[in-house]
Amino acid sequence: MRTSSGAAAAVIRVLCNLQSLRQVENALASATKQSLLCHSFVASKLIVSALLSPLGSLTLAQSIFEQTPIDNPFICNTMIRAYSKSAFPIRAISIYNQMMGSNVAGDKFTFNFVLKACGRMLWCVKENVGAEKMSVSLKVGEVHCRIFMAGLNQDLHIQNSLLCLYAECGLLTAALHLFDEMTNRTITSWNIMISAFDRVGDFAAADKLLNTMPDKNVVSWNTLITRHTRLGDVKTAKRVFDEMPERDAVSWNTMIAGYVQIRDYAGALILFNEMADVGIQATEITFTSILGACAETGALDMGKRIHELLKEKGHKIEEYVGVALVDMYAKCGDLSCARVVFDSLEMKPIGCWNAMIVGLAVHGHSKEALDLFDEMIKRKQDEVMPNWITFTGVLTACSHRGLVEEGCRLFALMTEGYKIKPRIRHYGCMVDLYSRLGLFDEAYRVIKSMPFEANSVIWRTLLGACKVHGNVELGELSFWELARLGNLRDGEYVLLSNTYANAERWDAVGRLRNQMITDQVHKIPGSSNVEME
Repeated sequence: MRTSSGAAAAVIRVLCNLQSLRQVENALASATKQSLLCHSFVASKLIVSALLSPLGSLTLAQSIFEQTPIDNPFICNTMIRAYSKSAFPIRAISIYNQMMGSNVAGDKFTFNFVLKACGRMLWCVKENVGAEKMSVSLKVGEVHCRIFMAGLNQDLHIQNSLLCLYAECGLLTAALHLFDEMTNRTITSWNIMISAFDRVGDFAAADKLLNTMPDKNVVSWNTLITRHTRLGDVKTAKRVFDEMPERDAVSWNTMIAGYVQIRDYAGALILFNEMADVGIQATEITFTSILGACAETGALDMGKRIHELLKEKGHKIEEYVGVALVDMYAKCGDLSCARVVFDSLEMKPIGCWNAMIVGLAVHGHSKEALDLFDEMIKRKQDEVMPNWITFTGVLTACSHRGLVEEGCRLFALMTEGYKIKPRIRHYGCMVDLYSRLGLFDEAYRVIKSMPFEANSVIWRTLLGACKVHGNVELGELSFWELARLGNLRDGEYVLLSNTYANAERWDAVGRLRNQMITDQVHKIPGSSNVEME
């Protein structure tokens, strides 16, 4: 019978030559069978190989980690680092807490990765932002105390990470106190504070810091560009951008994001091409922004070229780029490519599920959208919870397929099960669901039960259904509600006119046409946009 040391040596020889995920899985099976996961080297080598091998798997790394004792800082740091870059940074905090609970001393790498995870949490969560910022700020404060106790509070990289997080959480007093205590400040330190004051609109404080900054360079210009784009003044930002003596990737990314922010997607695409022409390498932020522009303009060919470029450059399709690709393909109607990217993502944040569910729903694939929603809520181990966008998608799917009972069940699940306060879009989906089937009493009851005034989209939805089902009375009400809101267009006149005509109310048709002449309403010819070159 092989001895434990001999077995370990044999497995170690295998571990030194792992080149694929399948080999990692086979080595794990062998190590588990021979009870070798208690050896730190074996466990750490397996975890690192699982994370770094082609098609690396964080899930596999986590399963290995769960079988090892929490007593090796390197293994813990490896897992914390992996999760700090993932869609689920809260798991990095969880492992850090396990370390603290097991009295495993953290080093500067531990704290750097934990702080990165806190920053990732702020970036990941878009819903309930205030509550999330409070949660993160408490974690940052706790980690800061442990950093101080570990004697690492003078580490410059850690100081900058703390500075950035305090600023992102809106804790400017704490950030400024830390900034004042820093004996060595880098350009990054200055830029964090200037940007923080800019973000809250304290431009006097930002300019004061900018003027006292010892080494002014491209960072100073980037700060000004960021200020103007955040205020929506992209024209001024572009003037500053054009005047810059030198530009880096941040300069280009900020300008591209600025164009996307004001929905000038063509401008964003042009700038992206110029960025490539001058030889500036695109980053994850660049690709995420530009894929968003492709999604909103329907520029499928450009989106596909970017996808190919990502693969050519060896970028791993994951996280935000992965979500942006799914969203782009789904919005452009290429659901097969969207699903291929979706299925390839090991870690799927809620934004990824939402992009796929909404894409399927709006393109008429209602059953697939609802099946995907069911799959999502069953995968509780991924810690992905549906939000208001998810329910917009599934309610849209129900309305397109006429699933009244399912729509009512999901609306109740949203409000009672997940405690999500319905938005006007959710009420609009329910109005659409009922009115498509001619259930106007139910549709009107939804409108009257809303805690806010119905908008033009809801009244227009109701008017269209009234034309289909011949409900003249409610059609007239919808028309005049649109008039009251000042949102009458030529299409609404045509819908009501056709409703009258279907009911053979020719006198009403004549009056409405005369009203169109009086109001100088003209039927606008339809048009299509075609992407060329």
